[in-house]
Amino acid sequence: MQTTKQLRHDWTKEEINTLYHQPLLELVYQAATVHRDWHKPSEIQVCTLLSVKTGGCPEDCSYCGQAARYHTDIKVQALLPTETVIAHAQKAKDAGSSRFCMAAAWREVRNNRDFDRIIDMVKGVNELGLEVCCTLGMLTEEQALRLQEAGLYAYNHNLDTSEEYYDEIISTRKFDNRINTINNVRKAGITVCSGGIIGLGETHTDRISMLLTLATMPKHPESVPVNALARVKGTPLEDHPKVAVWDMVRMIATARIIMPASIVRLSAGRIEMSEEEQAWCFMAGANSIFTGERETLLVTPNPGITEDMQMFKNLGLQPMIKEKEATCTTI
Repeated sequence: MQTTKQLRHDWTKEEINTLYHQPLLELVYQAATVHRDWHKPSEIQVCTLLSVKTGGCPEDCSYCGQAARYHTDIKVQALLPTETVIAHAQKAKDAGSSRFCMAAAWREVRNNRDFDRIIDMVKGVNELGLEVCCTLGMLTEEQALRLQEAGLYAYNHNLDTSEEYYDEIISTRKFDNRINTINNVRKAGITVCSGGIIGLGETHTDRISMLLTLATMPKHPESVPVNALARVKGTPLEDHPKVAVWDMVRMIATARIIMPASIVRLSAGRIEMSEEEQAWCFMAGANSIFTGERETLLVTPNPGITEDMQMFKNLGLQPMIKEKEATCTTI
C-alpha cells in the first residue's frame, strides 16, 4: 500500500523501550492505527514453508531439532527432487499462498550439485508466479546473485535474538555472520526476511535490542517473522515454558510501529495459540502466516490450510493478493 508517510531508521533503544513497555492496550491501539495507515487490515499474506532438506545440520542452535548433535525424533531427509518441490508449490498456490519458501538445514550454501538443484527449484517456483523465498544458511554475495538471477524474491535469515544474548544460544557462528549474509542478500537485490524467536531465555531488553537492530538497518526487512519457541524434545531448550501470548502481541505491535511498511509474520508457535489469541496478534499488526497441507512448519506442528481458512472466515480476513514487483516500493 502506497503512503506519503516516512520510514524511520534512526530509532533509539530508549524510544523502542518506551513503546514496548507501555500499557498493552495502548500499545495495540497504536500498532493497529499504524497498521491501517500502511496496510489493508483485512488482508493476510499466506505463505507456505517446505523443508527441502531436513536434519543433519552441524550447527548447535539450542532451539533447533535439526541439529545433528541433538537426539530428537526428527528424521534426516536428503534434498527433495525438484519435481516434488514444484508440485508442492503448485498445491500451495492453488490453496491461496502467494509466497513459497524452501528451507534446507545447512550451515551455509556450498557451490555444489545441491545448490545447482536449489537454483532449478527457484526457477521452477518462480515460473508459477509465486514469490520465491529460500532459507539456506549463510551465503556469499556471489551465491546471492545466482539466486537472484534464478528469480529468488526473498531470502530468510533470522537474527534469532539480540547480539548480546546470541552466544548463549549458538556457538557455531557469530551474530556478525547473520548480518553479513543479510548484507549480501541486499547487495544482490533480493528482499530480506528477518526476525527472531522469543522464549529462548532472553530478557525483554534482549527483545528490544533485536528489534533495534532490525529497525535501524538501512532498509527495514520487507518481512519480519516473530516466532515463539517451538520446544523440541531432545534440544537444550525443550523444557522452557510456553511463550505467553501477550509477549507475542507486544513484540508484534512494537515491530509494526517501528517498521510500518514491513510484512510482520506470525510464525512459529501458532499451534499452541487459540483463534482468539491469533486474532489479538492480527489486531496488533501481524499480516502474514505460514500454512500448508502438511500441517508442519519445517519439523514442528503448525495449523493446516483448512483450519486457517476457517479462522479467516470467522475473523473476516482474506488472503493477500500481492504483485511481486510492487512489494518494495514503500521501503
